[in-house]
Amino acid sequence: MKSEKSPGTIHQSPTSNHESRRITNHQSRITNHQFLQVVFVGHVDHGKSTLLGRIYADTDSLPVGQLEKVRAICEQQGKTFEYAFLFDAFLEEQEQGITIDTARTFFNWGNRHYIIIDAPGHKEFLKNMISGAARAEAAVLIIDAAEGVAEQSKRHGYMLSLLGIRQIAVVVNKMDLVNHDQKVFEAIVTEYSAFLKELGVTPRQFVPASARNGDNVVTGSDAMPWYDGPTVLESLGRFEKLPSGEELPLRFPVQDVYKFDARRIIAGRVAAGMLKVGDSLVFSPSNKTAVIKTIEAFNVAHLPLSAGVGKSTGFTLDEQIFVERGEVASLKESLPEVTDLFRANLFWMGKNPMVGNRPYLLRLATKEVEMELAEIHRIIDAGSLDPVMAREQIEKNDVAEVTIRTKKPLALDCFCDCDITGRFVVVDGYDVCGGGIVTQVLDNDQETFRREARQRDIAWRRGEVQLGERVQRNGHNPGIILFTGESGTGKARLARHLERRLFDGGRQVYLLDGKNLLLGLGSDVTEQDKEEMVRRFGEVAQILLRAGQIVVSTTNTFAQADHQIISTLVYPHQVISVHMSFARGAVPEKTDLRFLESDDLKKAAKQIVEKMEELGILL
Repeated sequence: MKSEKSPGTIHQSPTSNHESRRITNHQSRITNHQFLQVVFVGHVDHGKSTLLGRIYADTDSLPVGQLEKVRAICEQQGKTFEYAFLFDAFLEEQEQGITIDTARTFFNWGNRHYIIIDAPGHKEFLKNMISGAARAEAAVLIIDAAEGVAEQSKRHGYMLSLLGIRQIAVVVNKMDLVNHDQKVFEAIVTEYSAFLKELGVTPRQFVPASARNGDNVVTGSDAMPWYDGPTVLESLGRFEKLPSGEELPLRFPVQDVYKFDARRIIAGRVAAGMLKVGDSLVFSPSNKTAVIKTIEAFNVAHLPLSAGVGKSTGFTLDEQIFVERGEVASLKESLPEVTDLFRANLFWMGKNPMVGNRPYLLRLATKEVEMELAEIHRIIDAGSLDPVMAREQIEKNDVAEVTIRTKKPLALDCFCDCDITGRFVVVDGYDVCGGGIVTQVLDNDQETFRREARQRDIAWRRGEVQLGERVQRNGHNPGIILFTGESGTGKARLARHLERRLFDGGRQVYLLDGKNLLLGLGSDVTEQDKEEMVRRFGEVAQILLRAGQIVVSTTNTFAQADHQIISTLVYPHQVISVHMSFARGAVPEKTDLRFLESDDLKKAAKQIVEKMEELGILL
C-alpha cells in the first residue's frame, strides 16, 4: 500500500461498520485536505466501472501491485483484461463471499480527497441518501455515445434531481465506438441538457471520453482535437465543496431541558454552525428569544465559551423562558423555515402502503409531530426507476414526490440548505416506514399571519415579569378557548358560564368578544375588511395570553376559517376549539369538543375544564 503522502491512495471495503471505522481513521490522518463525496451513476453497460478503474490506474491511485494482480488473475481465468476489473467488487465477492450493495472507495488527488459512491442498486442508494447513510455532494453521470440518451439515462438524471444533487458532470463514454464524431457528442449534449433543464438541473460539464482507451479521462485526447474542455478528472476538481457544518447557519435542535435548582439547562447537539456565549437565540417554531449566558460542561476547570458542530452540550439563558424538546435554536439573522406544509421526496419502506387522510408520525431532528399525506405528485419504482401509473397510495420501495401537511408548525430547512434539518423519517405505529428530504416550503392561507407573528415575537420587548413567574403565581398556563357555531346555539351562554366557573376557581380569565373590538380598537375597520378585524382580535388575544390570562372567545363575527388565523397569531399558546350546534352532524376540522344547544351547561363546562387539564392549561 502506498504511503498516505503519495499523490494518490485508494481503499475499498464493503458497506459495514468496519468500513465506517476505516474511513473515519483515514480521514483523521489527512484532516488538512478537503473531502468531496461524488456518486457515479450509469447503466451497467455504459462503462461506469471501466471509467473508475481507469481513473484509479492513470492517477497512480491503486495499491502497489494491484494492477499486476488483476492482470494475472485475468490471464489465469482466460479473460481479456478490462479496467473495469480494477474497480468492480466481484473479485472481493468471490474471495470473501459477500455482496456489496453500495461500494465506497476513496482516493487522493491534488489537495482533495474524493469519496466515490458506486450504487449498483438504485433502491439501496436512494434509501441510503434519504436516511443519511450517504451524502453525495456531486455526481458523474455516464452515457453510452453509441446508444445515446436512453430511457435509463433519463431515469438516472431524475434520481439525482430527487436527491437534490445539483452539481453534475455528464461523461459521454465510448466515443471510440462512434469514431469520435463531434456531431454525435453535440446531439447528446443538446438532448440531455434539455431534459435536465426540465428537472431544474444545469450540468456543469459534458465530457466526450473513451474510458477503455483513456481519452479525456485523466489526460486529453488527440483523437478528439475538437474538444478543448476539461477531462473527467479535471471536472471532478471543478466541483465545489458544499459548506461544512461549521460554515452553515446555527441549528441546535433541543433534545431536553434539565432543571437544577433555579437553573434550566437546554441540552442537545449542535447540528450546524457554532454556539457562543452572548449569542442572541431564536427558538423556532415558538419564536421565543433569549441570550446564551453560559455553555455547560462536566469536570472542567473553566466553562467553555463556545461549542462547535457535532458537539453534544448544554447552555443556560439570561432569562428563564420555556422551550420544549423539538424546537430549533438559531441566530436571528439566519432563521430556519417554520411551516406546516412542504414538498418532499419520500422513500417508503413500510409493509403497508402509505395513504392519504391517515395520520402518521413525522420525526425531524428532535421534533415529533403528527402528519398526513396531502398530495402525491409522482411515483417511481426505486428498483427500476420506472414511472408508476397515477394512484392514491405509495407502495413499498416506491419513491414519491409528495406534499406533506403537519398538524402543528415545525422548524425545518430545505435539504440542499441544511441536511440535518432537511431530512425526516415517517413512523407508522411503532415502525420507521419511510424517510424523506424537504425540497420546498409551501405557502398556505396562514403564511402571511405566521410571518407577521414571527416578526412580532422576535422583536417583542418584554417586561421584568416573565411568563413563567405569572404561571407560577396563577397556577395555570395561558390558553384560549374558541367557540364556533351558528347564532342561537348557546355559544355565549356556555362561554359566560365557563368564565364564571374558572374565575370562581381562582383562575385569571377574561371573556373576549369580537363585537367589543368594533366599539374601540376596530371602530375604523369596515365590514369589507374582515381580515383586518380578525388580525386585530388575534393580536389583542396574544397580549392577554402573554399576561398569563385564560381567554374565552365567543362571537358570531368570526367564522371557522377566521379562528385558524387567530390560532396562528397566538401560537404556541394552547388553543381549544369548541363547536356548538342544534343537532348532531358534521363539525369543522380541528374541533376539540362539540356540544348541542340542549346540553347541560355544567356538564359541558366540566368537559371543557377536563380538556384544559389534559392539554396542560390547568396544572
